[in-house]
Amino acid sequence: MNWITNYVRPKINSMLGRREVPENLWIKCPETGEMVFHRDLEENKWVIPASGFHMKMPAKARLKDLFDDGVYEALPQPKVAQDPLKFRDSKKYVDRLRDSRVKTDLEDTIVAGVGRVQGVKLVGVVHEFNFMGGSLGMAAGEAIIKAFEKAIAEKCPLVIFPASGGARMQEGILSLMQLPRTTVAVQMLKEAGLPYIVVLTNPTTGGVTASYAMLGDLHLAEPGAEICFAGKRVIEQTIREKLPEGFQTSEYLMEHGMVDMVVKRHDIPTTLARVLKILMKKPADAAKLNGSTPLAALPIAAAASV
Repeated sequence: MNWITNYVRPKINSMLGRREVPENLWIKCPETGEMVFHRDLEENKWVIPASGFHMKMPAKARLKDLFDDGVYEALPQPKVAQDPLKFRDSKKYVDRLRDSRVKTDLEDTIVAGVGRVQGVKLVGVVHEFNFMGGSLGMAAGEAIIKAFEKAIAEKCPLVIFPASGGARMQEGILSLMQLPRTTVAVQMLKEAGLPYIVVLTNPTTGGVTASYAMLGDLHLAEPGAEICFAGKRVIEQTIREKLPEGFQTSEYLMEHGMVDMVVKRHDIPTTLARVLKILMKKPADAAKLNGSTPLAALPIAAAASV
């Protein structure tokens, strides 16, 4: 026990009325190094005002921002077996789950809800990256499938916001089995004639990219998002070659046909509403998308469904 740190310093601070400053009071921009007050960052939807860098956005905050007036019906988290493999690395899996639940106040990495976006009813699904890297396990897979079933029952589109490091290694093959299961759920939605839109956020990697994150009718992406299966460093070490600048970013993938649109976070609700109205053959509110892109300039994937 450190007597000075644990006793003397708190006693002096209490006498002088000194308060501890929260560690996350100021956020550093990864791109420019600029320090941004956390409240200003939250009010700007976790986008650095000066640089436009898109920070990771909490799942609940994203759902609230997506739906009209922040109102939506939260979908319950399905119950699944906890730690089915009794896995332990440097720490027990059950302990990792407990720590993540305390940190995020969530049962697992998926948050889903039903609401309206500019009048369009839809099911929204979001990954919480702070919960074990947004990894895909049994609970996450089951929550995604239930969300698809809800969309089919409500006869409305589904929009998903992946942010994940991939499959959850602590659940082994049981985690990998969520890839075909979620793929079947996507196919069920498409057979019901309902749109499925993916909004790729930073990062979207691994098994998530290898399954439902790349099966959308339309793929939007936030600026600068890393989207890949294996990371750039792993590929470079494997092929022993230097990869192009900006490789695996949303802009690079749009140039090469894997992403349909790169949309700033502030414009996502409006973009989704207008695109969904086109896909569902409903009257559009305006003749332009994002205030600058004519409807005729929509990607082929969207135009073909109209």
